[in-house]
Amino acid sequence: MAVLKVIEVLSNSEKSWEDATKKAVKHASKSVKNIRSVYVQDQSASVKDDEVVDFRVNLKITFEVK
Repeated sequence: MAVLKVIEVLSNSEKSWEDATKKAVKHASKSVKNIRSVYVQDQSASVKDDEVVDFRVNLKITFEVK
């Protein structure tokens, strides 16, 4: 039987929500091992001078506890 844990992570990117998600998983994997899945809970963006300047994601990362 596997034991799984879920953590909440926030990330941002100037490119896209997809890039913000990839950055979050890459950064989390430096200290969290056995990542199994990621769930994008929320997306938002910052706007400056009528332009989107920053994409933000709120993720839930699931990993197996050994």
